[in-house]
Amino acid sequence: MESPAQRNFYIGAVASLVALIVLCVAWETVLAPLRPNGSWLVLKVIPLLLPLRGILKRDIYTLQWSSMLILIYLAEGSVRAYTDTGVSAWLAYAEITLVGIFFLCSLLYLRPYKKAAKTLAKQVIKKASESINE
Repeated sequence: MESPAQRNFYIGAVASLVALIVLCVAWETVLAPLRPNGSWLVLKVIPLLLPLRGILKRDIYTLQWSSMLILIYLAEGSVRAYTDTGVSAWLAYAEITLVGIFFLCSLLYLRPYKKAAKTLAKQVIKKASESINE
């Protein structure tokens, strides 16, 4: 059973991931594409779609690896915020913000699960060492 705060962190992670997907598609097709009719850079959304199903199912492992994957988009947003101008720079700042929200929400959602796993591991190690000593 998850707490209300944990539920809010999950909702924040899902909402920020979906918003990031929408932002990236809109950015590269309509808002500020590199070329006038859109660019192939819209394909950068594909890696964001891979964890979406697992995150919607609240899969712990998917949330763990997607929190590492999302950091690629932090790097991309940082570079484009520094090098681009105008609308594209502001979209990069929005990307950085959404990545930060997803990262923090996913870590805070996973925190109780990690604590429980550590406790369980300590118990298993203690039992194993007691059985070896007997």
